[in-house]
Amino acid sequence: MKTEVYTLNAFTNKHSGGNEAGVVLQTKQLKDHHMVKIANDLGFSETAFVFPSETSDFLIRYFTPTSEVDICGHATIATFSLLKQLNFIKDGALNIDTKAGKLKVESYPDGKVFLEQNLPAFLGVLPQEEISSSLGIKKENLISDFPIQIVSTGLKDILVPVNNLKILQEMNPNMEIIAAICKEYGVTGYHVFTLETMEDSSAAHCRNFAPLYDIPEESATGTSNAALACYLYKYDSSINVKENHVFSFEQGYIMQKPSEVIVRITVNQGQIATVKVGGLASSFNKEIVKL
Repeated sequence: MKTEVYTLNAFTNKHSGGNEAGVVLQTKQLKDHHMVKIANDLGFSETAFVFPSETSDFLIRYFTPTSEVDICGHATIATFSLLKQLNFIKDGALNIDTKAGKLKVESYPDGKVFLEQNLPAFLGVLPQEEISSSLGIKKENLISDFPIQIVSTGLKDILVPVNNLKILQEMNPNMEIIAAICKEYGVTGYHVFTLETMEDSSAAHCRNFAPLYDIPEESATGTSNAALACYLYKYDSSINVKENHVFSFEQGYIMQKPSEVIVRITVNQGQIATVKVGGLASSFNKEIVKL
């Protein structure tokens, strides 16, 4: 059996960088083990598989090289950018079924695609010493008045605030320890950030580690940055949000894959009402894989 696989970079910055994703549209004959094999053969952090849905416009399943995950921001951006490039969809809003629930995707004339996220869940606050040690940094290298906390808008991540770019770029994470900690707390990975940025327009500079899922470092993570936007709204007193706010996050620079992830939040009576993550994607490539 042969299957067409499309590949794109999502969350590109000025037409470069981004995070590679696979997208498979011919899914009628695929079983779970086929999808794991395709994702493993591609070797990207996630590959999206598009199915028909009785209750939404599409059903989408997401696979890492080893297992299925509930949702993936960059693979969704890649999927709908591809569908638009192939003229299968038009600009506007569509509904998708995922294991994270029914979500809305919006495509815009400028090429950007946005994925609705779940409302934020602020979960456990973790010990500074345990997390900083696993990153090869000192407790004093953390932003003292921001907690290390598990936050989710679809996937659980540990958000780790550090003081500056130098610390973020030079840290030496221990992947085995990080994987063990992520397994212990039931999270996808670490999203480590600093408020010191390369671009003036950026809200934070980020690095993401998910070795539990065979992803040592990822160049652009949509759901993690959606969680970060909600975290900053909650804890950063310099952000004055009355109704809505747009965050731009930079990631992947140390991997030579500079990426931009945009998060839009709306606020109603002081509470986050909607969270959407989006950005641009590259042109697609297509290949045939044998199963």
